[in-house]
Amino acid sequence: MASDTRRRLLEAAAQLFREQGYAATGLKQITSVAGAPWGSLYHFFPGGKEQLGVEAVAHSGARYLKLFDLVYERAGDEAIVRAVHDFFQLSAEALERSRWTDGCPIATVALEAAGTSEPLRHACAEVFESWREAGARRFVLAGVEPARAGELATYVLAALEGAIVLSRARHDTGPLRVTAGIVAGTLRAELGG
Repeated sequence: MASDTRRRLLEAAAQLFREQGYAATGLKQITSVAGAPWGSLYHFFPGGKEQLGVEAVAHSGARYLKLFDLVYERAGDEAIVRAVHDFFQLSAEALERSRWTDGCPIATVALEAAGTSEPLRHACAEVFESWREAGARRFVLAGVEPARAGELATYVLAALEGAIVLSRARHDTGPLRVTAGIVAGTLRAELGG
């Protein structure tokens, strides 16, 4: 029961940070959305909002990495190129369904807190690095030399995050959809296919 309350607090915080930002999200709002008693927040997160933020970022990062793995597993023969393209498309669909509030759970916090909270900045950087490393491993499996695989993974991650920000700001998935095609074409050329 206690671990369920903790998980609900993490998930509520992650959702609210993604949708409205870290600073605009209050602790009472988090406990309300989580359906958790007020005192449980400080029981599980004695460091307060910043500790909750750090752990919510890590929690979200791990969940999105699992989502990418699922997309990759469904991609078939052209696994890495198809998975990257599909992930861009899924991001576009999520933005539309959420009416432009469901952006990247890490970027929203990173853009806001990078200059104000070293623990939050560090947590965001760790998640982005874990995503980059996971992408690089997939490129190596596709036959790309390790150093180049790391560069490609950085490129894909930067393109995805930038396209999400542009799409969210414009209330238009065009940047995500256009970038998906260009990134997929670039990857096909890199992989010789």
